[in-house]
Amino acid sequence: MDEARGDKPSTEDSSSTLTPVLRISQLDAFELDAALEQLVWSQFTQCFQHFKPGHLTPFEPELKAVLQLLLWRFTICSHSATVGQSLLNIRYKNDLSQARRYRPMSQRQKLWFALCTIGEKWLKERSHSLFLSWPAESSIHKVRRAVAFLSGFAKVASLLNFLAFLQRGRFPTLTERLLGVRAVFSKPQGVRDIGFQYMSRELLWHGFAEFLIFLFPLVNTRKLKASVSSLFSPLEGPGGDATEAALRTECALCGEWPTMPHTIGCSHVFCYYCAKSHSIADVYLSCPKCGVEIKTLEPVRIRISLFESTS
Repeated sequence: MDEARGDKPSTEDSSSTLTPVLRISQLDAFELDAALEQLVWSQFTQCFQHFKPGHLTPFEPELKAVLQLLLWRFTICSHSATVGQSLLNIRYKNDLSQARRYRPMSQRQKLWFALCTIGEKWLKERSHSLFLSWPAESSIHKVRRAVAFLSGFAKVASLLNFLAFLQRGRFPTLTERLLGVRAVFSKPQGVRDIGFQYMSRELLWHGFAEFLIFLFPLVNTRKLKASVSSLFSPLEGPGGDATEAALRTECALCGEWPTMPHTIGCSHVFCYYCAKSHSIADVYLSCPKCGVEIKTLEPVRIRISLFESTS
């Protein structure tokens, strides 16, 4: 009778529960769930502030809890899987059951899951403002210290549980371990075919980029540009006639009318501040026009012809 009805789904369920879920997949599911909650909350706050600005802050923990309860109702309560787990083909299994077939979470496990996750977040956000409203000499602060102690103990237990999860790959959170629910695959997983061509290409480009970042600061681009420019321009040796330098009407560095014109030993003219600042930044400063290195910084006089002055 079972064969006539078709026992293939049960075989798939048993094979999917036997296949262990990767640790990174379980952690990625938590990241997707957190991103979804943040997106829903941001959209909700924008809509609420549009209609009633300034009325959200006093009831923020309660509103967050209500939204998380709605998500729990249509994810864990209905399908025994969060949104992130559904995207990664994962769901929760009742690990307390001894059956080899897949058993979903019981109603008690679902309720305790909501209480331990949503209730814990609400209590953490609400307790701070709740205890602040009481005077310092009130006995309610003993409860605050007890809550702080329990919170610290829970953090230590969560850390130990996470170390055990890294070793064995089960129960990434303390809530899952206490309730006896474990993440399994929703459908059987096939053989993963991984191609390393993309990874090799990315590693190659990454290494090439690091090499360029290391190489570029060592290259004197100004001197290289001057050398290339000197190849395509007529040579003008150092110590040229002063009258040639005087006829230059633009700075060889900034290209503007030279302010306090000076020469570095060639026939070109430089602004005093351009030549001085560039020589401080580069000890081996050379002329970008002819490639002559700086020797002396001497002032020159620029003669302007009558035609240039009238134009």
